[in-house]
Amino acid sequence: MTNDTPAAGDAIPPQCELIEVRVGELKQLFNAMDPSPFREKDLDPRAEEFIVDWAREAAPDATLGMLVHLDRAPGPDREAAALADAVRDYFRLRAVVTRRRLRRLLRVGRTSLLIGLVFLAASIAIGDLVAAALGGRRIGEVLRESLLIGGWVAMWRPLEVFLYDWWPVRAEARLYDRLGAMPVRIAYGSRSEPDAWRNDWPAVSPSAHTPA
Repeated sequence: MTNDTPAAGDAIPPQCELIEVRVGELKQLFNAMDPSPFREKDLDPRAEEFIVDWAREAAPDATLGMLVHLDRAPGPDREAAALADAVRDYFRLRAVVTRRRLRRLLRVGRTSLLIGLVFLAASIAIGDLVAAALGGRRIGEVLRESLLIGGWVAMWRPLEVFLYDWWPVRAEARLYDRLGAMPVRIAYGSRSEPDAWRNDWPAVSPSAHTPA
């Protein structure tokens, strides 16, 4: 972005991981099927995937920023602020939803752990009883070992949750936290008429003042 490029929005801090997106219209960033008001609209799935993938490639402690290269002239004064609020609100909501998913996962893990432990204890006890009832014969040992293996198989799901499943979800929530706090700035093009914003996404009312 050159110094004479018109721009608006948040200040981008130096030494940040800058996520750059180029669109012809702001509405391309948002899901056209979502009837919600602008501040509550979902991002377009492809735009979200692009932004999140870029953020994942950044260092975990890097400050994130977003620069939208918009191929039209500037619109109303509040346009950049409305875009920044909409993007940040979306990712903050994604962080909340992801933490809910994490809580549900851990709740399932705890329930599965309780069930697995009870089943394992029952398998061990029944196996010992069967082996004792068969007087140490080979078939008794086979049945006891089979019940023991079945008991440990029942522990597979809670072990999977607590060893592998939870931490990627927490990392995803933290990434959304960072995206929900990043500055957002628009760099405008000059290949369109000054009123081209009126055909773009209605971030503000079309009756709002258009900068000269």
